[in-house]
Amino acid sequence: MPGILPIKKLLIANRGEIALRILRATKEMGIRSVAVHSTADGNAMHVRLADESVCIGPPSAAESYLNAAAILSAAEITGAEAIHPGYGFLAENADFAQMVIEHGFIFVGPTPEHIRMMGDKVTAKAAVAQAGIPTVPGSEGAITDDETAFATAERIGYPVLIKAAAGGGGRGMSVVHARSELAAALRSTRNEARAGFGDERVYLEKYLDHPRHIELQVMADRYGHVVHMGERDCSLQRRHQKIVEESPSPVITETERRAIGKTVVQALEKLGYLGAGTIEFLYQDGQFYFIEMNTRIQVEHPVTEMVTGIDLVREQISVAMGHPLSVTQDQIRIEGHAIECRINAEDPKTMIPQPGKIIAYHPPGGPGVRVDSAIYSGYTVPPYYDSLIAKLIVHDKDRDRCIARLERSLAEFVIDGIPSSIPLLRAILAEPDFRESRYDTGWLERFLAAPPGS
Repeated sequence: MPGILPIKKLLIANRGEIALRILRATKEMGIRSVAVHSTADGNAMHVRLADESVCIGPPSAAESYLNAAAILSAAEITGAEAIHPGYGFLAENADFAQMVIEHGFIFVGPTPEHIRMMGDKVTAKAAVAQAGIPTVPGSEGAITDDETAFATAERIGYPVLIKAAAGGGGRGMSVVHARSELAAALRSTRNEARAGFGDERVYLEKYLDHPRHIELQVMADRYGHVVHMGERDCSLQRRHQKIVEESPSPVITETERRAIGKTVVQALEKLGYLGAGTIEFLYQDGQFYFIEMNTRIQVEHPVTEMVTGIDLVREQISVAMGHPLSVTQDQIRIEGHAIECRINAEDPKTMIPQPGKIIAYHPPGGPGVRVDSAIYSGYTVPPYYDSLIAKLIVHDKDRDRCIARLERSLAEFVIDGIPSSIPLLRAILAEPDFRESRYDTGWLERFLAAPPGS
């Protein structure tokens, strides 16, 4: 097929469970793998299983997994043709993607232009609105003065949300309930944005008080074909960090799914998007409102894989080589129900990270149970990186059976030596609000703040 650039060796520019996930896809595709690692990750599972490995720096992420020059040098010396960034670290760094391409490697991801466009919340919102995706009412662009902020807030109505243009991960946001609070909140959010992201621009949006967080998984090839693979409901969050994700959403109808899917696909066709991506929405009172697009594979991608049977990482690598999508929209079916729980090395009450040595490790099994993890008995969880150590994903015919399978699997999961978030996850599953899907993005914060026995 014209335009195909075969990949014989791929460098995985990441660590942990996602590095192992990518490695497994390369093995099944007959592609040799190169693992890069810091000195703290010399005994990591993806390093032990890769065909080749290269140490790229000391434990600090800034000197290793965020060191673009070291990663490119590792690709050069090992003869890799492609680089997969995974998620986090450099995955949504447009300059890194551009460097990868300029040095003659295949970047397994969207174009640098689309990464840059969607990485800035102001330009992303403008781009998708022009392409037909519904957005939250708010400012036309960055707010540069208090007078514009006051006028915008009056127009859309309080409460309003101030958001950093370059923000992410729940950082750089302030809720303002009254005019008297607005000026001070603008100053503090700008200061936080400048300190955290090196960009003080902020914008205003209408604050939604009981939304669900709904996201659509998309995939596109270089021939203009775009498909969506249904939605994931990621409404159980703490400090804007997702804890539990499921597909399909218990609150979305089939009619709504088809309508928003068609809208998203048509918009990304107009934008000429390439590769995997996720369009994230707030959903309230039957309306979808765009909040951001992630131009990478998501932590929660296994949920979609379980209900569609499509290997998203393999699809990413395939379209990066120039192959067309392996499926058309009418071939994609959502079968059954899947739920993912993120398991972190942290205190289940305070959620403070608790790195250390794992004394015993026994993952659950059985039909419809999947564990994505790179830990093992005797492994020491380092203190330098994200506390995510495992993802438990289960699938069954419907949501009730899926929850039952998830409860059984969590009860079976053994991680000894360090605290984990498993007790919190079991407590969430036991709540009637979760079982009956009566929750929004603020539910978990309220649940954690409630006095014991209340």
